[in-house]
Amino acid sequence: MTDEQKSNPDLKQPTVYHIRVKGHLSQQWMDWFEGFAISREEDGNTLLTGAIADQAALHGILKKIRDLGMPLLSVNPIETSPHNTPDFKLDS
Repeated sequence: MTDEQKSNPDLKQPTVYHIRVKGHLSQQWMDWFEGFAISREEDGNTLLTGAIADQAALHGILKKIRDLGMPLLSVNPIETSPHNTPDFKLDS
């Protein structure tokens, strides 16, 4: 492990992600994607936005998307600062 990784306090902070899937995901799935905002876009895709505690939790969310059979279009971390952190629950 490098010194940079050891001294980086952000490694333990949750990361907010935008996850885009092809097709519209209905609001009934909000419980399954607990803590995520579900936005149906005009282009027919769905944007999931939420805070994810770590890589294991991210893979868990991606597994749920896979299990729905929805094509994954993108997974993007969103830059946040301690003063500008969205109010999302952590997925654990």
